[in-house]
Amino acid sequence: MSSALLDVQGLKSGYGAVEVLRGVDVQVMPGELVALLGSNGAGKTTLNHTLSGLVATRAGRVQFDGHDLTGQHSKQVVTHGLIQVPEGRKVFPNLSVHENLELGAFTRGRERRTQNLDKVYQTFPRLKERVAQLAGTLSGGEQQMLAIGRGLMAEPRLLILDEPSLGLSPLLVEEMFGLISQLRSGGLAILLVEQNVGQSLDIADRAYVMENGQIRFTGTPADLLASDTLRQAYLGM
Repeated sequence: MSSALLDVQGLKSGYGAVEVLRGVDVQVMPGELVALLGSNGAGKTTLNHTLSGLVATRAGRVQFDGHDLTGQHSKQVVTHGLIQVPEGRKVFPNLSVHENLELGAFTRGRERRTQNLDKVYQTFPRLKERVAQLAGTLSGGEQQMLAIGRGLMAEPRLLILDEPSLGLSPLLVEEMFGLISQLRSGGLAILLVEQNVGQSLDIADRAYVMENGQIRFTGTPADLLASDTLRQAYLGM
């Protein structure tokens, strides 16, 4: 049995007649931060949605924490602790910060909701200052913190972060990557899906590069950056 927390082998999925993922292999070890890089349309978000049970698996296998989650409903995936923070934040704008966080514990972590709220407010003090504020009135950076905090309420074993720096100012991008690094330092396994190549590689243990629904490279950030061919072909660096 693989010692990986997440072990994806030969994964294929898509939409209608269009096959997007064409045999993807990805692994994340316990406590590891893995960066998944690639341009728009490479298949990164489709991979996230397939892992999360939002897109049907056509072939391949998804093993998570010793359980076969291949083709499982999204609720079952969450129950096992594989939690996705989607691209675009997708907070509930007409609910308060507190109410958004409470919803994060709807399927998993309900018994320790109060303790987990305290942890989220310790991690994101700005959210505690805005506990009664409607989520739709928060800044973009605060909404991203709220989206991540909502994910943490479900007590993730693995947290998938899909483009967490999207639309943020350079200063907030720095802050966001610092927070992600802090979460990893606390022992949380993270799959970071980003177009911000430089900062992703700065904090990642390993990296995958995806192109046209397939993995073109896997290795350490140092290996990736050491290859002029890879940097120019896939990262535009």
